[in-house]
Amino acid sequence: MKTAAQLIADKKHKEVISITPNRPVIDALIILAEYKIGALIVMDKEKMVGIFSERDYAREVVLKGKSSKVTTIEEVMTKKVLVANGKDTFEKAMTMMTENHIRHLPIMDGQKIIGMLSLGDVAKEMIAYQRNIIKELEGYVKQ
Repeated sequence: MKTAAQLIADKKHKEVISITPNRPVIDALIILAEYKIGALIVMDKEKMVGIFSERDYAREVVLKGKSSKVTTIEEVMTKKVLVANGKDTFEKAMTMMTENHIRHLPIMDGQKIIGMLSLGDVAKEMIAYQRNIIKELEGYVKQ
């Protein structure tokens, strides 16, 4: 079973894609569109201070009638962020995400952020994992 760090290593964008809290929301939207992702880690120097997602944009900017050009990330980001360890299995990451109704999970190696997994990343790995188990069981049954 792969670890969260292994899934990060398999991703197209391996680098940590982030934004600073003082930037306007429009900058985050541009980055999200450019990378075709749904969330950014909010970093103040080397420290994670939050996460900004499409969900934050919809709930905190659009529905409240705020301007994306004037509103800063800090005003609308999620400040309480769940994280997983790079050594955790993808199954543990998926469980954390499902139980807490979140779609993006930053992955840490000690005090350093090594990337972020989406629910799609872990679901894709779960499908591959289950297919492999089925294949092994079919081979066993045919013996």
